[in-house]
Amino acid sequence: METYGIKYEFNAKPWQYNGANSWVFVSLPSGIANEIRNYFKNEEEGWGRLKATAQIGDSIWKTAIWFDTKLNTYLLPLKAAIRKKELIEIDKNIAVVIWI
Repeated sequence: METYGIKYEFNAKPWQYNGANSWVFVSLPSGIANEIRNYFKNEEEGWGRLKATAQIGDSIWKTAIWFDTKLNTYLLPLKAAIRKKELIEIDKNIAVVIWI
């Protein structure tokens, strides 16, 4: 899969939303989120959605990050298939790469 754009790398702990569908997310570090928002806010779609490509381990996929005004950062949702393939556990640090 071809990747493009500006590359951001960070470590973060996945966390689970306590809602109806129990989505799992990674919160982007505030410095990276601020930089992305400064450069790309005008490209956001509804609800702060910004197209991205993500990589965790050997898995690379097209996705989107979402700006959360309560947490003041972007959230990267982690699909169940990715979590299973990469053996991702809640609250266990993982290396994440995103391209915007």
